[in-house]
Amino acid sequence: MRARDLHPLCCLPVDYCPGGWCAAPAAGDRSPPPALNQQQPAPAPAVVAGVLHKWTNIGKGWRPRWFAILPGGSVLAYYKIRRRRSRAASSPPAPGDAGPRLIGPPGYAAEDRPIGLVHLKISSFRESRSDDKRFYVITPTKTLQLRTNSAKDRVAWIEALVSARSESSPIGGLLYDQNDVSFSTDRLRNRMHAEGLGEEVIRDCEQIVHSEFSQYSIQMKQRCEEYLSFLGSLPQQLEVLNAEDTTHSIKPECSCSGLGKFSESSNTESSDDAGAQELDELSDEDEYNFCDTRQSFSDSAASPVLRMKCSNSSNNHKSVESRSSNGNNVLVPSKRRTKLPEPVEKEKGVSLWSMIKDNVGKDLTRVCLPVYFNEPISSLQKCFEDLEYSHLLDRAHDFGLKGNSLMRTLCVAAFAASGYASSDGRPCKPFNPLLGETYEADYPEKGLRFFSEKVSHHPMVMACHCEGRGWKFWGESNVKSKFWGQTIQLDPVGVLTLQFDDGETFKWSKVTTTINNIIIGRLYCHHHGTMTITGNKQYSCKLTFKQQSFLERNPRQVQGFVEDMSGTRVAALTGKWDESMYYTVTQDIPGVNSSAGATLLWEKNEPPSNPTRYNLSSFAITLNELTPNLKEKLPPTDSRLRPDQRHLENGEYDKANSEKLRLETRQRMARKMQDNGWKPRWFDRDAEDGTFRYTGGYWDAREEGTWDGCRDIFGELSSNRTCTSVDI
Repeated sequence: MRARDLHPLCCLPVDYCPGGWCAAPAAGDRSPPPALNQQQPAPAPAVVAGVLHKWTNIGKGWRPRWFAILPGGSVLAYYKIRRRRSRAASSPPAPGDAGPRLIGPPGYAAEDRPIGLVHLKISSFRESRSDDKRFYVITPTKTLQLRTNSAKDRVAWIEALVSARSESSPIGGLLYDQNDVSFSTDRLRNRMHAEGLGEEVIRDCEQIVHSEFSQYSIQMKQRCEEYLSFLGSLPQQLEVLNAEDTTHSIKPECSCSGLGKFSESSNTESSDDAGAQELDELSDEDEYNFCDTRQSFSDSAASPVLRMKCSNSSNNHKSVESRSSNGNNVLVPSKRRTKLPEPVEKEKGVSLWSMIKDNVGKDLTRVCLPVYFNEPISSLQKCFEDLEYSHLLDRAHDFGLKGNSLMRTLCVAAFAASGYASSDGRPCKPFNPLLGETYEADYPEKGLRFFSEKVSHHPMVMACHCEGRGWKFWGESNVKSKFWGQTIQLDPVGVLTLQFDDGETFKWSKVTTTINNIIIGRLYCHHHGTMTITGNKQYSCKLTFKQQSFLERNPRQVQGFVEDMSGTRVAALTGKWDESMYYTVTQDIPGVNSSAGATLLWEKNEPPSNPTRYNLSSFAITLNELTPNLKEKLPPTDSRLRPDQRHLENGEYDKANSEKLRLETRQRMARKMQDNGWKPRWFDRDAEDGTFRYTGGYWDAREEGTWDGCRDIFGELSSNRTCTSVDI
């Protein structure tokens, strides 16, 4: 049976008819369908029927379909229209004849098989405010947008649907009578006679088979009753979810630009009208946030993971949890910005091809690219952006305290993949930090403090250190790049380390990033390669970022697995690095439900309501915010004080370009200082592995307000004196 023949909600094939099953040939079978009692059962007659225009997609628009409420009132079926009947064939039935109540114009004939079924017991209906002929049928998995021929017909249809829903029973007509089910043991008896067994043994075997079948029938009946009872309770559960204004609701799967356009055979159908206005209208009228059944109705083992988004991913922080000096948590009011400042000037476009042509034969190391190609954050701030979903590490810490090492590993894997979520649609590059440039991030609402510093100029290396709720994270970033004409390949070098308070440690390296269409076309990036997350205790993980091909229909996929120390795979991960990650437990693990199916582990936050051409996430918009109170506490090396970056954020593009040229000229002195034995201020090389480790003292210096040894890296450099260590 093809996937499109399955009903998206109840897994009923479209061949299903209330009261029985309509036989269908197997895929590829051209023979006549098998007969049942020498004749095929006729489809059940409709109670209410008529023609409605259904929105399909932008290409096909509105198409007439034959809709019918089937007997029992629990199912609304719709069919393609085969032809228009003659006037004689479309005449109403004679008195006494059984026939459906017809709404709308007569004279149509429908195909024999429905193309879709809707269970009315778990559906709701809404009228359009802008069109008195339009209404919506909303189910947990799809929304049908329908249009009648007149306002009167719309009223009649909605009344019929509401009446059918109220009169239908969630179990009516679907349960079978156990006494009606029988089977024969003649084949078993004949076989046992052929083997020479006695009559007494045969009767004992028949009794055992009958007993087992009876128990099986009872269990199947109980399962059927539980399933149908669950379906009957769905409307109440949906009403509760709709009433609770929380972030527990998980949006339906859709494209990043809006609800996707699907064909009629798709499980999820577009509720789009001819434009975005109808989308807004439907959202305003109904305010429905339907939950994916994989996420909301899994067992309790998944519920802590589902609560992560509710408790940790809000962007409007009305109250912030902060740590007082005595270690107690207190709530202090705070609110971070939600948009960038309005630009002062109108930005002028720049052609990269023209720049390359104008600088042929010149020393490219001395060519200053305009700020048009930059976004108003630095690479140091970009490092902290990878910690947007740090609540996954908080959850991992909590799972570890409960002895659930598998869920801890899964959360760490989701965190490692989530760092790429914000890279989608970011056409501009961050500012390269100057040697000695630093960045701090104190986010008490997330329970973490982050610090990073550029520790080497050639090669460019940035080191970072972060402390969270029961965990520490550190690492260094060094990228090797290769230019291939139309693409740039970035290969990260360096190890990221995550250590929990109980001593469990995970280490991994980032995968390769390829930036496409450098010269011509729309700029985009994709990530590919294998990420190995090595744990020092019970579990490790491997994530494969799928290579994106030109004709890839499902790009940005991530697949992986968790294995124990013996190499046995105990869980699988799947998803997309720019959307969400799911996990499935493949082995019986104490404390983890292995029968829940694919369960949501992480989901990308909503984009900001005020997007710019930089396409920064809501979290990234807060990274370069500089308030008067904060400015007094920052060292002179902090990225927020970098003038060209600040001018770009404010939309002062001419000033930003001149400052960028000045700072890059000054930066060329940095390599000489590095060759003369320059050392970072807050990091030092580890004697064992050669990586940069945080030496401490930054937050103490910040508390005291003393920045001894911090260089004025953004100030003016006099042309009549040589560069000293204080200057650089």
